[in-house]
This record gives sequence, structure tokens and C-alpha cells, in this order.
Amino acid sequence: MHHSTERYHSYTVSPEKQQQIYKRTLIIVVLAQLFGGAGLAAGVTVGALLAKDMLGTDSYGGVPVALLTLGSAAGAYLIGRLSQRSGRRIGLAAGFLTGGIGAAGIVYAAVADSLILLFLAFVIYGAGTATNLQARYAGTDLAKPSQRAKAISVAMVATTFGAVAGPNLVPVMGDFAEARGIPVLAGPFILSAAAFIVAGLVLFALLRPDPLRIAKAISESQKANSDSHPSAARQSLADGRRGIVVGATVMVLTQVVMIAIMTMTPIHMQHHGHGLGAVGLVIGIHIGAMYLPSLFTGILVDKLGRIPMAFAAGVTLLLAGFIAAIAPADSMTLLIAALTLLGLGWNFGLISGTALVVDATTIDNRAKTQGALDVFIAIAGASGGALSGMVVAGASYAALAISGSVLSLLLIPVGLWYRSGKTRT
Repeated sequence: MHHSTERYHSYTVSPEKQQQIYKRTLIIVVLAQLFGGAGLAAGVTVGALLAKDMLGTDSYGGVPVALLTLGSAAGAYLIGRLSQRSGRRIGLAAGFLTGGIGAAGIVYAAVADSLILLFLAFVIYGAGTATNLQARYAGTDLAKPSQRAKAISVAMVATTFGAVAGPNLVPVMGDFAEARGIPVLAGPFILSAAAFIVAGLVLFALLRPDPLRIAKAISESQKANSDSHPSAARQSLADGRRGIVVGATVMVLTQVVMIAIMTMTPIHMQHHGHGLGAVGLVIGIHIGAMYLPSLFTGILVDKLGRIPMAFAAGVTLLLAGFIAAIAPADSMTLLIAALTLLGLGWNFGLISGTALVVDATTIDNRAKTQGALDVFIAIAGASGGALSGMVVAGASYAALAISGSVLSLLLIPVGLWYRSGKTRT
């Protein structure tokens, strides 16, 4: 470990160099996320429809999303561990490349008409989704505390471009696939495979020096030069635990609500006679709302504070669920409004929750903790996706939307509990 401190010595003593690498890291993460976002979008848009076609029934529409999420949970855990040990470059590159292999597997499964292979490939494809999410942490390794939420949001804004282009390329990729004798719905995954692999190669080639390794070296040289008070250390540990719990809860709740409503909207729309183009438009706008406001959100989270923005997430999701519940199925305007708010509420929750976690972790456990928490986010998403189909089948889309908005109100007491802990200390 000490040789790394020597290797990065020039960075540990020079704040200017740290800020240089911080900026460079952000640029490279942005570049990778432009591609990563495109790889992500296909699965969300047509995964459920592809499975429905191959299974010949609606009732398992949630399965691909659940498997994808299962894969992203496993991916998040492994990428977090790998990053902690070998740095962000190796962790993130490995994740994207694995996701690319999974996407290629989905295309192959559709051609071979093999369900088992399809389901397996969806799990592997999930690694790409996990990496897309974990990349938001890479920018924070060398960020000052007052830059953290902004660093998270820059990585997320970059995802927007690909994530919005993705669903809109669905028809194009469908035609491309059909011309080659590949099932239409597998087309978007050809794009995914290429996009994830390019994102992985960009990170592998360019993300050096590694931001996490430099951050570790800085932390080690600070430890060597300081002698901290044990009671202060204990106090910060307790604050840290509370911050991790609250940050995780905020991210998990927003994820459940968002995924549940988002998963069933394309199926709800198809049942009411909307075509693939309309579905693509609504989901495209929704994904835009998930990522595009990030820059403003990041600035707000750094300026107004983590908890006020978590409250804002709860209120926004409440509104989204309410509008989705009362919207007539033929009203594109109201469906778009509901899914825009749904994306925005998720954005507020993810950035404020992520910032809470970064604030609460130290460099020695940061990547590992982030990976572990993303597992919970993924599992929350999986259960939200799987249960959403059952709720809609058993009750209705409106019932699902209302239960989502009620759930989002839990963010208020969680935030208040965090604050009560802060004031006591």
C-alpha cells in the first residue's frame, strides 16, 4: 500500500493537482456515461415486450426487469469490491464489458428462441446497469465536500444523452435487426452491446491515474500527519452510520416507487391502444426527467442541503403517483406529466441519498459500502418491478400509482429522524 502513497505523492501534497485529476476524472466519466446510458435504455424500453413475445403471455412481463435487476445487484456488489481493491478504472471497466456481453447474449437468445438463455443473458446484462449507477461515485472520490452532489450529478447528466437517445433509436434498431433476420425487439440490444463495450474500453484506457487510488494515498498521508481524538472518531462513526442508513433509505424508497410505476406504464399504454412510438416517447421523456435535471439538483443538494432535497423527492413522487392514478389511459399529456414528475422525484432522491452516503463514508470503506448499498437499490427495484405486475393484474394501474405515492411519503419521517440525530450531537 505504501508504494501507492509514494507513487501518488505528488498528488497528496498538491491541491491543484488533485483538482486537475478531479476535473479530468469527471470528463472521462462523462464520456463513458454517454455510451453507458444508451446501453441502459434498451433493456428498460423493450425488455418486457421481448419476453412477452417469447413467452406468449403478459403475466411474466416483469420477469426480465427482475432478472436484469438481480444481475445488477450482483454486479453492484462485485464492482464495489473490485473497485475498493483495484481502483475505479478496473471495477467500472469490468462492469461495462460484462454488461456488453450480456446484451449480445440477449440478441443471440432471441435469434435462437431460447428462453433459458434469454433469462441468463438478462442477469449478465444487469452488470452494465449497475456500472452505470456506480460510475456516479467515481467523480466524488476527489471532490471537496461542497462539490460532491455536483460531481454525482455531472455523471448522471451524461447518462441522459444516451438514455434519451436509446428509446428513440428503438424503431431504427428494430428495422436494422429485421433486415438481418433478427427478431425486431432484439434490435435495441445490438445497440446496448456496442454501447456498453465502448464505455468499458473508454474507462479502461483513459481513467488513469485512478481517482480512488489517489484519494486513498491522500487519506493515508493525512493519517500519517495527524493524530485524531478517539472520542471524535467515535462520534463521526456514529454520524456515519446514521448517514449511511438514511442515504440508503432515501435511495431505496425512490427506486421502488419509480421502478414500480415505470415498469407497468408501457404495458398499461399498450393495453389501451398506444403504439410502440407513443410508449417510446413517454419512456424517453421519463428517462430525460430522471437524468437531465441532475445539474440543477446537484447544485441544490450542495446549497440547500441533503435532507430538504430528500423531502422534495417525497413530495414530487407523491404528485407523480396521484396524476398517474387519475390520468385517463388515452391522455398522453397526463401520462407524460406523471412520468416526468416520477423521473424528477427519483432524481432528487438518488442525488441527495448518494451525497449523504459519500459524506458518511471514509475512503477505506467507501467503494465497498457504495457497492453494497447499490445492491439494496437493485433489489428494491426488482421487487418493485415484480410486484407491480401483480398489483396491476390483481387491482389496477391506478391502485399501483396510489400505493407508490403513499410509500414516497415515508421520506419525510426518515429525514426528520436524521435531523434529530444531528441536533443531539
